[in-house]
Amino acid sequence: MRRLLRAGACTSRGCPVLLLALLRLGWSSGACPCREPALCRPIAGAREFEVFVFDVGRKSWKFYDWSQITTVAAFGKYDPELLCYAHSKGARVVLKGDVPVKEIIDSANRTAWIAQQVDLAKKQYMDGINIDIEQEVREMSPEYYALTALVKETTDAFHREIPGSQVTFDVAWSPACIDKRCYNYSGIADACDFLFVMSYDEQSQVWTGCIARANAPYSQTLDGYDDYINMSIEPKKLVMGVPWYGYDYRCLDLSKDHVCSLPNIPFRGAPCSDAAGRQVTYGTIMKQVNSSISGSLWDEEQKAPYYEYKDSLGHFHQVWYDNPESISLKAAFAKKRGLRGIGMWNGNCLDYSRSSVAEQQTEAMWRALRP
Repeated sequence: MRRLLRAGACTSRGCPVLLLALLRLGWSSGACPCREPALCRPIAGAREFEVFVFDVGRKSWKFYDWSQITTVAAFGKYDPELLCYAHSKGARVVLKGDVPVKEIIDSANRTAWIAQQVDLAKKQYMDGINIDIEQEVREMSPEYYALTALVKETTDAFHREIPGSQVTFDVAWSPACIDKRCYNYSGIADACDFLFVMSYDEQSQVWTGCIARANAPYSQTLDGYDDYINMSIEPKKLVMGVPWYGYDYRCLDLSKDHVCSLPNIPFRGAPCSDAAGRQVTYGTIMKQVNSSISGSLWDEEQKAPYYEYKDSLGHFHQVWYDNPESISLKAAFAKKRGLRGIGMWNGNCLDYSRSSVAEQQTEAMWRALRP
C-alpha cells in the first residue's frame, strides 16, 4: 500500500538492518526528557477500547482528542515532547518497525534487529513497537515463516525487557493475499498483542473495470473482518483502521451517472489500481468540496461520500473520501462485532488551524470514532 506521508519506508532493495537502526536513532540521550521522571515509565495495562493513532510528525498532536487516544505510533521524527504529553494522558507511544523480509530469514539477523529495536525503545522511553511490513511474501516461502518468527520473537523480547509494552502488526483490509502479501495471519495474530487492520487503500488492486471507487467501501471493509475472524482470529485481536484521507482521480471520462473512467495503472499483478489517483487529506478535501461542481454526494452502495470538480485545464476529477457519516457506520460495526478498537491513518490529516469551521470538522471526525 502506498500510504500517505509514509516516513522512512524500506523496500526489498535496501535499508539493511544496521542502517535501519541508525536511521531511526534520532534524539536519544538516555536521560528522561520529561519534567516529571514518572512520565518516562512505560504505560501499563489496557483500556476497554483501543484508539490507535498514527502520527507522522510536526505538532498536530497538540490538537488531538487525547480523551480517546490509547496508543500513538510515531512514524515521524522522534519527538520527546509528544512522548511526555502522551504519557501524561496515559497513552502509549510506540516505535515504527520495518525491515526487508529477505534479511530476516537468517535468525541471527532477526535477533540483531530485535535487539536494536528494544534498545531504541528503552533509550527513548517508548512503550513498544508497531511492525509495519507491507512487502510481497509468497505463502509457505522462507519469508513467510521468517515473518511469523520475527513477530513472535519481537513480542517475547519487548514483553520481557519492557514490562507492559505493546507489540502490534499492520495487516491489509483482507487476509486474501492483498497486494501479494500472503502472510501467516493467524500465526502473526497469535504472536503479537493485536493486529491493526488497514481498512483503506482497498482499490490497490482492481480486477474489474478501471473506474474510481471508494477508498474503503462499507461492505467490502466488513467482509475483510469476517474473513479474519473466520480464520479463528479473535475479534479482540483486531483494531479497525479507517482513512482520514481520500483519493483524487482525474477522469478520462465522467458520465452523467457519475462513473469516472480511469487509465489502466497496474499494481502487483492487477490491471488497475488506486495509483491512478493521488491521496489528499481530509483537511484539504473539506476546503474544496463546497466549491466543487457537485457538492458532496453519497454513494449508498459503498456508503461513502464523493464529489466532482473541474481543474484549471478543464479536466474532470472525482474525489472519494471518508467523513464522520461513513466512519460512524464502521465504528458501530467495530463495537457491535467486539473488535479491540479503532484507529486511523493518520492523525495529521485533519485541519487543526483552529478556525471555527475547521474545529467543527475536526471534532466531528474524532467523535465518529466512538459511536
